[in-house]
Amino acid sequence: MTSRTLNKLDARTAATIKTPGRHSDGGGLYLSIDPQGRRRWVFMYTRNGKRTELGLGGGRNLSLANARKEAGTLRAVLTSGGDPRSSREKQERQTFGECADAYVETMRPSWRNAKHAAQWAMTLTKYAAPLRPKSVESVSTRDVLEVLQPLWQRTPETAERLRGRIENVLDAAKAKGLRTGDNPARWRGHLDQLLPKRQRLTRGHHAALPYAAMPKFMNDLRERDATAARALEFTILTAARSGEVLGASWAEIDLSGAAWTVPATRMKAGREHRVPLSQAAVDLLQRLDAARDVERASPADAVFASAATGKPLSGMAMAMLMRRMRVDVTVHGFRSAFRDWASETTDFPHEVCEIALAHTIANRAEAAYRRGDLFDKRRKLMEAWAQYFDLERA
Repeated sequence: MTSRTLNKLDARTAATIKTPGRHSDGGGLYLSIDPQGRRRWVFMYTRNGKRTELGLGGGRNLSLANARKEAGTLRAVLTSGGDPRSSREKQERQTFGECADAYVETMRPSWRNAKHAAQWAMTLTKYAAPLRPKSVESVSTRDVLEVLQPLWQRTPETAERLRGRIENVLDAAKAKGLRTGDNPARWRGHLDQLLPKRQRLTRGHHAALPYAAMPKFMNDLRERDATAARALEFTILTAARSGEVLGASWAEIDLSGAAWTVPATRMKAGREHRVPLSQAAVDLLQRLDAARDVERASPADAVFASAATGKPLSGMAMAMLMRRMRVDVTVHGFRSAFRDWASETTDFPHEVCEIALAHTIANRAEAAYRRGDLFDKRRKLMEAWAQYFDLERA
């Protein structure tokens, strides 16, 4: 089949033509318009001497591009000896669960790490369980609400992520021609009228202690004998994000070189980040290392592991610790305290402080100019931060 027999229609003609009848796009694809002006895409084919018309979808809901894609798939089925109708019916019987699993597998290579893919798979399996056996074509707004409403107030972040993931799966199903119409998981102009809006913290404004209060807090923290306390102390000493700390393994730690290298797969910016360790941070790690079972120790072990499971502490461990300490701040807020301290009490350059926080450079010219990671200068900064707690306490 030559290219001249395909793609006969253009998008404007397909959207505006009103003449009743079948209008060929080539390759068996037609835009069918009935006397009442109703429009639908059909695929015409002959198999075993029998001429068959197969409906693909409404002209308003199925775009020309997607109709061509579906027709191409059906032509391939016909060429391989299969029956396009049977293939189509099999597609139409696909469940939400099948589409969700296929979406995760398709997108997996584009996601940063295996943990992210596992989170997608878990939410679309556990929380979206009522949707999984339903035909993807039949998933409705009511179905989506029944999944979201129990979570919306109790665990709003989980519910919002779930909503977005359901929306993506349904969008992909529509692109494959497996469903038509609006997406029932769409937020703007749809679910935002049916679910209460979340109250959000303004981006960049996490509840934080004033840096002047940090020495007393650190003193109180060091009196607590718990893995979560050591994890939080290390988080403060390194000004790192909590996820980077909780995911740290001993393979990333160089005690002799007083450095911690966080791989790109665990960094927000997707780039490897070297963290200079102050003497206080090294001492903390040496105490933890000395308490490990030498015979069973492995470089892959989590630095901050649960005594019960041996696995990394949960994301809530440090937050729950601060709740018990009756400190109403966020773990992320300690990064703000560090940045305020550095800006207001030291002469370290702006770029040194920003790299210490692993911030991405917004200015392209500055990003192109900066080649190194200012590691030695950052070592002095982190040592000064660690000494601040002891000097102020004294």
